[in-house]
Amino acid sequence: MPHVVEAATRVCITSANSQAAVSSHPCAPRALSVFCRMPDTQAANPLEGLLGKSEVTAATGDGVDTILQAVRNHLGMDVAFVAEFRERQRDRVFRHVDAKDRTPVKPGDAVPLEQGYCQRVVDGRLPQLIVDAQALPETASLPETRAIPIGSHLSVPIRLSDGKVYGTFCCFSFMADRSLTTRDLQMMKAFADIIADQIDREHRQALEEAEHKRRILEVMAAGQPAMVYQPIFDLNTRRIAGVESLARFQASPQRTPDIWFAEAAKVGLGPTLEAAAARGALQALQLLPADVYVAINGSPEFILSGELPSLLRDISVHRVLLEITEHASVSDYDRLLGALLPLRALGLRIAVDDAGAGYASMRHILSIEPDVLKLDISLTRGINQDPKRRALASALIAFAREIGSSVIAEGVETAAELRTLCALGVAKAQGYYLARPMPLSDASHVLPLADERAVEQLQVSAGA
Repeated sequence: MPHVVEAATRVCITSANSQAAVSSHPCAPRALSVFCRMPDTQAANPLEGLLGKSEVTAATGDGVDTILQAVRNHLGMDVAFVAEFRERQRDRVFRHVDAKDRTPVKPGDAVPLEQGYCQRVVDGRLPQLIVDAQALPETASLPETRAIPIGSHLSVPIRLSDGKVYGTFCCFSFMADRSLTTRDLQMMKAFADIIADQIDREHRQALEEAEHKRRILEVMAAGQPAMVYQPIFDLNTRRIAGVESLARFQASPQRTPDIWFAEAAKVGLGPTLEAAAARGALQALQLLPADVYVAINGSPEFILSGELPSLLRDISVHRVLLEITEHASVSDYDRLLGALLPLRALGLRIAVDDAGAGYASMRHILSIEPDVLKLDISLTRGINQDPKRRALASALIAFAREIGSSVIAEGVETAAELRTLCALGVAKAQGYYLARPMPLSDASHVLPLADERAVEQLQVSAGA
């Protein structure tokens, strides 16, 4: 942040032992003197004297209000505000306001640009520092001077990195204050730079968010995501029990589905995108055999959004398995369980996805009481060679049995992994070794053949 406070520190350049020199420097104002109190050994952050160490971080983040309060208190003014100029509306909006007691404005108020001091200060028709507004002819004639009233006034433009004037940072008091100096104005300018830096960041974030939203809405308008389906095999009957629906995005930029969903969640479109994926996934129920279910993925936010009940209307709910990822944080289990309760009463089954590798660990499983535990690929990968993986998987399988849940092993890629999982008592499995994800048209056509191939593979794998 050194470039932001350069204007403030320029008037009080010091060396390690220069505190005395600063206090006697002709350019050291009362307002800036707190900037220049430094320890004997090293230079302090020039904001810490005015804001305090804990508030410096806030001032460079979301602390515009903190800045206003600190500056207003330090200068002994009655009101401080940041106003944005809106060219199209030809007005200024008070975005941030801090006041000692009463204030004639509040955040969100808007007045014409030509009303008041701000535009005149930016145009150069009024000085930035006015110690007595009644004594200055240009301000004494303005109706606001007497109506508010305005005694003293400091105002500096807030210029963004592209040179555009965002608006003004202003302080005023109801009584004149002839002790104000140009060095107080320099402090205002320094903090205006900090505010401009914050506004620049907020503008960039807003532009990025708008771009992300546009991108998500465009892919949904194009019918994305497309869904593919990976068969889930019953290792006892050796037939396909269900399919897990997986999202695929055929859009630019080319990215993995988790990045698309994360971006959607970041801009508030996560549940909307998840609903689009679930809607597409559930269409498979019309083409799959009646004894084959469809597993859809859903985050806690998606479940709490209220999108799910309408998606499950007019379908056989008992043929749907909702997989809740264990990586997802749940802040309110009571709300989540309350949203799931009526759906479970209709026959919806719940699975905890990625069990054994997740964010909330056993609390997630204990709170949700799932019908199905899905062992994460981090457990199944190489389980035939790793006793620690076998031990953890065995414990989860035993736990599932105790609570009346079934187990599905994900990510099975070798015959040895499948053989080990069968020996541990896993009832169902999916993975590239058994079948890769495929479009619905292929899945519905290949299913009978996939059953026969699975029989042969399982017979070899399980030693049958």
